[in-house]
Amino acid sequence: MSAFTALMADSASVTVVLVFATLLFLVLLFKPSSKGNKYKFPPGPRPWPIIGNLNILNVQRPDETMCKLSKQYGDVFTFHMGTKKYVVITGYEAVKQALITQAEEFGERGITPINQIVNNGKGLAFGVGESWKTMRRFTLTTLRDFGMGRSTIEDRIVEEAQRLLDIFQQHQGKPFDPTVNIYSAVSNIICQLVFGHRFKYNDPVFLQLQNRVIESTQLLASPEVLVYNLYPKLGTVLGDFQKLHKNITENQKYFRDICCHRKVELDNNDLRSFLDSFLARQKEEESRNANTYFDERNMVVTIGNLFAAGTETTSTTLRWGLLFMMKYPHIQEKVHAEIEREIGKDRPPRSEDRKSMPYTDAVVHEIQRFGNVVPSNLLRQTKHDTTFRDYHLPKGTPVIPLLTSVLFDKTQWETPYEFNPGHFLDAEGHFVKKDAFLPFSAGRRVCVGETLAKMELFLFFTALLQKFCFEPPEGIRAEDLDLTPALTFTRSPKPYELCAVVR
Repeated sequence: MSAFTALMADSASVTVVLVFATLLFLVLLFKPSSKGNKYKFPPGPRPWPIIGNLNILNVQRPDETMCKLSKQYGDVFTFHMGTKKYVVITGYEAVKQALITQAEEFGERGITPINQIVNNGKGLAFGVGESWKTMRRFTLTTLRDFGMGRSTIEDRIVEEAQRLLDIFQQHQGKPFDPTVNIYSAVSNIICQLVFGHRFKYNDPVFLQLQNRVIESTQLLASPEVLVYNLYPKLGTVLGDFQKLHKNITENQKYFRDICCHRKVELDNNDLRSFLDSFLARQKEEESRNANTYFDERNMVVTIGNLFAAGTETTSTTLRWGLLFMMKYPHIQEKVHAEIEREIGKDRPPRSEDRKSMPYTDAVVHEIQRFGNVVPSNLLRQTKHDTTFRDYHLPKGTPVIPLLTSVLFDKTQWETPYEFNPGHFLDAEGHFVKKDAFLPFSAGRRVCVGETLAKMELFLFFTALLQKFCFEPPEGIRAEDLDLTPALTFTRSPKPYELCAVVR
C-alpha cells in the first residue's frame, strides 16, 4: 500500500468516526430524558424551530385557528407558542371536565411575561396561590356586604340606567356612537362598590381611566404583545408593549393615590366601600402578622382588576346587544312587546321582572353567547402533574379552555352560528337554562362579578329597550350592518353609530 493510499484510508476512517460521533451527540442531545418520558402530550400540528406553530396562527382571531385545529386533532391538542407547549381544550364536554370535574388540577392561573411584570401574581384576574385565594374570598364577601346581587346595588343600577336614558334622549334620534356613554354607566356601578362614589360622565379623570382600559384591551391583542410574551427580552423595542405597560402603570398609580388618600381619612366605624374594607383589614392584619396578603400591591392590582373587568366585558356585551337589535328588528319588536305587556312604559325594570319575561331573558343570554366577549378564556395552567383523558401533563403546563368552542358547540346548540334566542326557550316559550352557557367561564376561576354582570345586563338592556327603538343611521340597511368583531383581547364590535328613537 502506497503512502498516499494509506493516508486516504486514515482520512476516511477519521471522517467515519467524526460522522458517527456527531450523530451520537445529536441523538443524545434530543433524546427525551427519563423524566420527560413519563409525560404524554396530546397530538397537534408539527412545530417549526423557534416559532413553533405561530406560522398557522390567525393572530387576529386565534380562537378560530384553535377551533379549526380541533376538527383535525380532536377536543384536546397541543399547540406550540414559540418553543412552549400549550394544551388547548375545546368543546363543552372536554372544557367541563377540565374546569369543573378536575377543577383543582386546572385551577391555577397561567402566567405570561406581561402578566408577571404587571401583576406579579397579585390581585384577582392573574393572582396565584394563597394570595389569590385570600383576595378572592375577601372580594366576594366584601362586594356582597356592599350590595352585589342584592336590592341595594339594584337600586343604583336602575338610577344609573335612567341617567343613561337621559343622555341617549339628548341625541334626539340622530346618529351617535354609544360606546363612551355605555362604558361610563356600567363603570359607575363597579366604582360605587369599590370607591363608594360614582363619577360624572364628563369627568376627565374618569374618561382617562376608561380610555386606558379600552386601549389596553386593544393592545393585548396586538402581534407585538404576543411577541413580547414569547420573547420578553425584546420588550424595549416593542412599542405596543411599552404603551400597554404605561397604560396599566398609570391607572395603578391613580388607584394607589386614592388608597393613600383614603387611608388617612379611614374610619373603621364607617366603612363605605370595598377600598375602605380592604384598608381596615390591612390595618388589622399588619398589627398581627407582618406577612399579610393585604399589602398595597394586592390592593392596587385587585382594584385595577375590578375596575377593568367590571367596565369592559359588560359594556361590550351591551354594545353587541344594541347592534344585534338593529340587525334583527323582528327580535327587537318581540322584546318591545314583552316589555309593554309585563312592565309598561313608565315603571323602571327590576330584577324580579326577569321571571315573567322569558323572551327578553333569552335575548340577553343569546347576546352573551353570540357576542362571545371572552373567546379564548383567560389562560390556565396545571397545578401539578395531571392526567387528563389519555394524556399526562407536567405541572405548570399552560392550558387554554376555549370558550368559543363551548358557546358554538354544535352538539349543544341547535343553530350555533345564528343569533337565535330560541336556544334558551322551550316549545311553550318558557326560559330554559343551558349547561353549555359559560360566558363567565366555570370552576374555581369563574368570574367574581357574575351575579353583578347578569343583573346589570338585564336591567340596562331592558331599560334601553323600554324607552327606545334602535335603528341604523339613514341609508344603512339592517341586513348590511357589520358583525365582524374588532381586533381586541375581548371580542368587541367595531365602532358603530345608532339612532335611539323614543317609543
